[in-house]
Amino acid sequence: MIKRILTVGGYTLLSRVTGFFRDIMLAAVLGAGPEADAFFVALRLPNHFRAIFAEGAFNAAFVPAYARIREQSGPERAALFSSRIFALLLASQIVLLALALIFTPTVIDVLAPGFRAHPTRFSLAVDLTRITFPYLLLMTLVTLYGGILNALQRFAAAAAASIFLNLAMMATLAVAWAFPTPGHAAALGVLVSGVLQALLVGGDAWRVRALPKLSWPELDGDVRKFFRALGPATVGSMGVQLALFADTIIASFLPTGAISALYYADRINQLPIGVIGIAAGTVILPEMSRRLASGDRAGAAQAQNRTIEFTLLLAIPCLAAFFVIPDLIMRALFMRGAFTAADAAAAGRTLTAYGFGLLPFVLIRSAVATFFARGDTMTPVKAALIAAAVNIVFKILLMGPLAQVGLALATSIGAWINLGLVVFFAWRAGHAQIDEHLRLSAIKLAAAGLAMAVVLWLGYAPATRSFSTLAHGRDVVTLIVLASAGGAVYCAIVIALFGRAWLARFRAAART
Repeated sequence: MIKRILTVGGYTLLSRVTGFFRDIMLAAVLGAGPEADAFFVALRLPNHFRAIFAEGAFNAAFVPAYARIREQSGPERAALFSSRIFALLLASQIVLLALALIFTPTVIDVLAPGFRAHPTRFSLAVDLTRITFPYLLLMTLVTLYGGILNALQRFAAAAAASIFLNLAMMATLAVAWAFPTPGHAAALGVLVSGVLQALLVGGDAWRVRALPKLSWPELDGDVRKFFRALGPATVGSMGVQLALFADTIIASFLPTGAISALYYADRINQLPIGVIGIAAGTVILPEMSRRLASGDRAGAAQAQNRTIEFTLLLAIPCLAAFFVIPDLIMRALFMRGAFTAADAAAAGRTLTAYGFGLLPFVLIRSAVATFFARGDTMTPVKAALIAAAVNIVFKILLMGPLAQVGLALATSIGAWINLGLVVFFAWRAGHAQIDEHLRLSAIKLAAAGLAMAVVLWLGYAPATRSFSTLAHGRDVVTLIVLASAGGAVYCAIVIALFGRAWLARFRAAART
């Protein structure tokens, strides 16, 4: 299982690395002004709907159902089920796309009402959204194909697909001079990437003869059970996305650059979430579904505990960096071209606020797997909706004094509420079986992370002075040196606390 997590995490890391190059180009070409704000709204809208209807709700309901049907009824029954779901999914997304293209100005009015006071920014947001929104239809297909592959223990293609988003956007940004604005170039790159991702993941499903066919969507028992799980999962995803919509709505009233600061900080925050949290959740869900379908409850609990332990091992160093050197991270990665030191400082403060919620961000996918694997999508909905309500209340309270930093901090508070409620509900239902090994590991990893934070804090000023004479790349070199020193200390303490036998077992697990 660790090997599969590393496979997904590795491709996700490659996606994030190419994403950083993409964002460097975006920062240099678009900066953090009104054109950038318009593009990021156009990018957020299909991604919000994607998170609601595709990755968020769909995977939670489809992957356990497909794995259960294949385990208990065989591959032919599973193929029929996926084909019927494919037909329903395609029809619903075509209708949604048509409505979105017709009513795009109204959608912008609702989700970014502050743009109406700036006609140029509003008009550009409408134009760019009409280019990017078809991306949702393509991503819905990618999610279906990826869900099938994940249930078959094939993770590489779906994990690698998002790399095409970065490559396509960089390609179009490189010829931005040929478009009306750089925002139009970036938006077209988003759409082109959707086509490429669908071909990649669909091609892998076709190679293993698992590509769904267009079949009349008969509502048999399996399909009805799927929709009974999909309904609550969709409501839960809507709750989470409602809080993110609130970010866009509120930030549209804040000074120019707030939306961009949120975007760039969230891009860094999404690195550990994607590489660690989502990778772990992607692997643990079909693993627990398969084990529970065969009656192996102890094995499912063991898999979840080891996944959480591994997630903490990789996430805690990121947490230390987000708290101690956020400004340096933003300057090193983005401060060039139209992206200024002031922009980096604003994004750095926002990153610290996101860092407060990093642990629940990376753990929530593994935590809710215990419910989704059992076909229970209702219980996580309760936690998600309560957390979303708390999140929105804190956004309203904090937007005035803290601007976009308050929005990020409210998101982190909501994440802690969500994780806490999921753990409580799992304990109450008898699903939470946290073993002593996980408890001790968490304490040891926290000690190692604290030591790394001290090293970063003590080394920041000397490292900055040492490289102050560099004309170019000073911040990049400083970040590399500090990250290397902090990482070495963290690894040394982890090995000292856990022992070489633990390291040998980890290496063996990574090879199997």
